[in-house]
Amino acid sequence: MTEHRARLTHGPVGRHLVDMTVPVLFGITTMMTQSLIDTWFIGRVGDRELAAFGFGFPILMIVTSIAIGLGAGTSSVVARAIGSNDHHRARRLATDSLILSFLITFVICAIGMLTINPLFRLLGAPEDMLPLIRGFMLILYSGVPFIVVGMVGMASMRATGDTRLPSMLMVLASVLNVIFDPILIFGIGPVPAMGLNGAAMAALVARATIFIGTLYLMKMRLDMVSFNKPDPKELRKSWVDVLHVGLPAAGTNAIVPLAAVVVTAMIARFGADAVAGFGVASRIESTVLVIFYAMSSIIGPFVGQNLSAGRERRILHALWLCAIFCIASGLVIAIVLALFSGSIAALFSQSEDVISVTRLFLWVVPVSYGTYGMVMVMNAAFNGLGKPMPGVWISVARTFVLYVPLALIGAKFFGVIGIFAAYAVANIVSGIGAYIWARAAAHRLCTDD
Repeated sequence: MTEHRARLTHGPVGRHLVDMTVPVLFGITTMMTQSLIDTWFIGRVGDRELAAFGFGFPILMIVTSIAIGLGAGTSSVVARAIGSNDHHRARRLATDSLILSFLITFVICAIGMLTINPLFRLLGAPEDMLPLIRGFMLILYSGVPFIVVGMVGMASMRATGDTRLPSMLMVLASVLNVIFDPILIFGIGPVPAMGLNGAAMAALVARATIFIGTLYLMKMRLDMVSFNKPDPKELRKSWVDVLHVGLPAAGTNAIVPLAAVVVTAMIARFGADAVAGFGVASRIESTVLVIFYAMSSIIGPFVGQNLSAGRERRILHALWLCAIFCIASGLVIAIVLALFSGSIAALFSQSEDVISVTRLFLWVVPVSYGTYGMVMVMNAAFNGLGKPMPGVWISVARTFVLYVPLALIGAKFFGVIGIFAAYAVANIVSGIGAYIWARAAAHRLCTDD
């Protein structure tokens, strides 16, 4: 077992950031690839199954937001405890966060299982599709604790500065999911074909692997889990500390899909092909932004450890390096997407109208990806500082003060391109503001300490 030192408080800052980001990037990319393969398998079963899977997607987004929020809260408090060289507190926080995440997801699953039919009627699911959705969602809800508890546990691992172990678990789960998908969906030998339910079962097996592997590694390799009976006062304090960051972080992540719904409704006025083109562009966007997702998942632990150690210069240097990297990589992404926008769009659709909208998006929006990456990274840095609310205000301002109002104006005067330009402007303004605010907050907190 490993006795934790605040290893992120010493050594080259850039080296730490690279060493932590690369494994996470590999793990996230693998899981995104697995998700695309999963969707492809379901599409081979039939359109009804694909539609039922689509109806379950908002639920997955909510679960993911909860998991990311709890993971951010856990990572923040555990990293700060490690930065203070308080191993007992770090282990207690990691353990108590697992208990909290299990209780929260248990309640969510219970409510979800009891409300499947009315919920999906509300979402517009056809009555004859409800039995198919119900079977799929019952299995999905059964796997929710594995998803959330596993993600929270991996956040504790990253808080120690170790991103290789959780990334290894993500890769293993993705490989297992891809292996079990065709077996359970289409049936092989004595295994009957389960269709959509088979896809849910394959995901359940994969997430259970992450859950078991996380608990094993946290206990046997990292000594970050305690099976002793928790003191009620200490347990309560741990939960308050985790939720102080976790709840705002979950809310921040929920803003993005909410804004997507509003903007999709705006684009729908320009026709179904415009919506399809926007949908294709959004899928492309989520793929190319994976580097920023990875970086935002590691900056919190780095900031948390150095905050507790009172190493302001290291935090400011890390924020500067992240900002420079985001801008540089964002420009490269923008150039590549602009040059190959037509051929990339043609991979997803043969409709000229759909391709045209996708190409337009890829010409306009990617110029702001560097600053959008800064928003992600700086919001995660606020979580690491134990001050999550600035991240919430930045996300709210970016979406509802800048993006949506500007999109309404842009759509009226310039059409679809006006909506896309509004997205770019919102990213640029909020990214610059986030960087300035994060630097000021880090300087103030370190000075106060």
